Amino acid sequence: MAFESLSDRFQQILKKLKGQSKLTEANMDEMLKEIRVALLEADVNYKVVKEFVNDVKEKSLGQEVFKALSPSQMVVKIVHDELVELLGSDQSEIRYAKGKPTIIMLCGLQGAGKTTTAGKLALLMKNKLKKKVLLAACDVYRPAAIEQLDTIAKQVGVDIVNMGTKVSPVEIAKAAKDKAYQEFYDVLIIDTAGRLHIDEQLMEELNQIEHEVHPEEVLLLVDAMSGQDAVNVANAFNEKLVLTGVIMSKLDGDARGGAALSIKHLTGIPIKLTGVGEKMEDLELFYPDRMADRILGMGDVMTLIEKAQENFDEKQTRRTVNKMMEGNFDLVDMLEQMKQIKKMGSLGGLLKLIPGMPKISKEDQERAEKEMRTVEVIIQSMTPEERAHPEILKNSRKVRIARGCGLTNADINRMLKKFDQMKQMMQQMKQYQKGGKMPPMGGQGGFPFK
Repeated sequence: MAFESLSDRFQQILKKLKGQSKLTEANMDEMLKEIRVALLEADVNYKVVKEFVNDVKEKSLGQEVFKALSPSQMVVKIVHDELVELLGSDQSEIRYAKGKPTIIMLCGLQGAGKTTTAGKLALLMKNKLKKKVLLAACDVYRPAAIEQLDTIAKQVGVDIVNMGTKVSPVEIAKAAKDKAYQEFYDVLIIDTAGRLHIDEQLMEELNQIEHEVHPEEVLLLVDAMSGQDAVNVANAFNEKLVLTGVIMSKLDGDARGGAALSIKHLTGIPIKLTGVGEKMEDLELFYPDRMADRILGMGDVMTLIEKAQENFDEKQTRRTVNKMMEGNFDLVDMLEQMKQIKKMGSLGGLLKLIPGMPKISKEDQERAEKEMRTVEVIIQSMTPEERAHPEILKNSRKVRIARGCGLTNADINRMLKKFDQMKQMMQQMKQYQKGGKMPPMGGQGGFPFK
């Protein structure tokens, strides 16, 4: 998970301030020393670290504490604001052309994952932003690159301009632009070949493509795992092209996050998108304030809400909630809700978005996800009648189901017990709702895979 180790360190450091009645230069110096070490260990550029620490100290000791905030809360606010500033202040949105197709050109080093990212971006534009998208396969040098993008285009359900490897990338880009204009596409995404930034010939080719199609966005794909070298790559490409933004890939695998915390401050190029997983859906718009919240363990409610809105069927969810409150919730409903939750991402990733949620070990996350899969397999092994009426599940039926999904009667009984507890809890909530009170929390009930 992005910034995981840095987030842990920050939370430990700031926790030490709780309970202190006032801030002194001595306790501030101790805290800032720890913050400095944490940032350097996260591979944040030393110049960025120095400025960050100085700014936090100056603002913490140079202003009065708001009446509504304790000294520790004040420092947390200042650290949060400085992190937001470091990450880019306001969200840098994709620039769209007016009255014509928006052209987005992707570039980057070899092996950065541009072709896959082109597909992810196309899917994001299509599903979340409701755009008609066209892909252009301009990587004629890497073996099977065009075939890969063609496969991805089919997978995400968008059109592609594929002219093979015998045509120059500039000609392909021009043909794609003409098609985008003629057939009224909203967005054209141009996938270019990966290159070393010292390769003058290939860099000149990028210039030619840019000159030919005049893209609204020239986005550089950088690997978050490359650390401070990502800054060097961004500067090198920016000397040859006018970069408008950065896509930070593999942010889910970079527990440190130094590249993301350094690149905007040192290059002036904003991060616009982040790759957070291997699935085609794992590309997100970048929000500096939300990322700062995550780093400081404050969760990310807005992202959680957006994920729910994107993946949950509103009408189905409303029907399910009504059935739950009426006591008619069945295993069909449980299965449907589990499928929608899985679409939102990993359980561990979702829990990190909930404010105040205590950290859960990787082992516990894996155990919970395994239990979810077990419940799903059990329900899928049942007949439609059994899912709708679990009360008919006597021993003979349980034996058949267990045999069908490779589990035991005990596994099935455990799942059914949890399901019954959920129904009882819903009935209690309905009773208390009628009385205008909330039921006591805890005790029985709970999710069926805890």
